[in-house]
Amino acid sequence: SDSHVKYFHRQPRIPKSEYLKYREGLIIGSACEAGELYQAVYGGKSDEEITRLVNFYDYLEIQPNGNNMFMVRKGETTVENLIEVNKQIVKLGEKFNKPVVATCDVHFLNPEDEVYRRIIMAGKGFDDADDQAPLFLRTTEEMLAEFSYLGPDKAEEVVITNTNRIADMIESLSPVHPDKAPPVIPHSEQTLRDICYNTAHAMYG
Repeated sequence: SDSHVKYFHRQPRIPKSEYLKYREGLIIGSACEAGELYQAVYGGKSDEEITRLVNFYDYLEIQPNGNNMFMVRKGETTVENLIEVNKQIVKLGEKFNKPVVATCDVHFLNPEDEVYRRIIMAGKGFDDADDQAPLFLRTTEEMLAEFSYLGPDKAEEVVITNTNRIADMIESLSPVHPDKAPPVIPHSEQTLRDICYNTAHAMYG
């Protein structure tokens, strides 16, 4: 893809203009704390700027507090502020009729698998590689607990209802043909049968 060939710089990248070029058929979410919408809300950008960003996305994302605890450790913010940012994103979803989806930002399957990402990040020179965020795949119950501060109804909406809503919008695709695809050689079955019988006859009479 162009992200790996044309725009690669230390990691795969893709300009938003490419998203717009191929927008039909894509479902675009607002991403994690590194995403422009989260940064705009967190940074207190103008209502006009936030409105522009919200309108670009098909759904808005919020993540568990643990995902962004590195910001708290650095003294940049507090847990209470992380919750407030998520609440503001939920309100934006309500205001602009955009589904808000609670995502794990999964980088590994199980909590103990963080050691592999730790090794990769240490190899890249990150000085906080040992302070891994809990980016494991949480269960539904764990996610409901993470967003309990939204209230039971809203937590169920962002954790269960809207995630299924997005999943239902996605067409089932297979990167390869789902059926077996042996090569088609004309008369191959008869040819193989003749070779076997002729060889057996030559060997055994």
